[in-house]
Amino acid sequence: MTQTTILTNLLKLHFADWHLSHIKCLSYIITGLFQVKTVNLTEIATTFPGRAEIESNYRRLQRFFQHVEFDSSLIAEFVVAFLPYTTYTLALDRTHWMLGCFPINFLVLSIVHQGIAFPIFWTFLPKKGNSNTKERIELLNRFIAHFGTLKIDSLLADREFIGEEWFGYLKHHHIRFHIRIKRDMNISRTNGSLSPASNFFRSLPLSTYCTLHGPRLICGHLLWVTGMRMPDGEYVIVVSDSQSDDVLEQYKRRWKIEVLFEALKSRGFNFEDTRLKDAKRLNTLFSVLALAFCWAYHVGAWRHRVKPIRMKKHQRPAKSVFR
Repeated sequence: MTQTTILTNLLKLHFADWHLSHIKCLSYIITGLFQVKTVNLTEIATTFPGRAEIESNYRRLQRFFQHVEFDSSLIAEFVVAFLPYTTYTLALDRTHWMLGCFPINFLVLSIVHQGIAFPIFWTFLPKKGNSNTKERIELLNRFIAHFGTLKIDSLLADREFIGEEWFGYLKHHHIRFHIRIKRDMNISRTNGSLSPASNFFRSLPLSTYCTLHGPRLICGHLLWVTGMRMPDGEYVIVVSDSQSDDVLEQYKRRWKIEVLFEALKSRGFNFEDTRLKDAKRLNTLFSVLALAFCWAYHVGAWRHRVKPIRMKKHQRPAKSVFR
């Protein structure tokens, strides 16, 4: 049984309402991505099986992206079906680039798993720059509507994802979080006065950290603050909803979503090769990449169990499970 057949049978279970021709086309796209390592539809068209001309395959791909629309909850179910957790550590971030003068900007919520993160829900932002609080809340609400807040172990995010309303939303829903803040953000002192966050940690020895005594007022909320001064002079300052001994270790896991973005782009499927500019088709393409990423990772994990990846002298694997 070929990989395409196995994948087609699996997709039938998750997309039971789809027409078989659409499921087969999706399977061909995913396995084609593995071969050509680019989202360029002209290249993917060359990998389709059968005797059809490449131009016919290309038109089939165009029709797929024109007519097919994914149910995001089905994608989410596909992702979590492979993950052995009762609760999830979530990471929130954006991936963005310019296609000429056209901004491609996705806000992505992912589940952290070992050395990587799996995309779970996302939204295309038709603009340049940061997301706003409304967009973040809408994205997290999609997760909550499908899985509930009890499925969230914690949320990890970088300096973009701060603000009084945003922190208030997380606390209202009792969502644990570890979020980095900017060094110049004001934090209350024990006497009630405000001071830039970096002032509290400037006397720390390099590469050491400390947690401030008691919660501090930040963006209108009492939060716990842990900080570290890095060898390059940078500060890593993380706020949390509650006291914890491993805040920075937990926050480090946020980097896994950056590894995911690398896999979708330059170190995997070369998402930046797309020439699509329509929001609906870009969302469809992201859905395809999410499925392809999950399938690649879990086939890689299976192969690793059969024949473990070679370890180099520095005790790092010769390649990632995904690659």
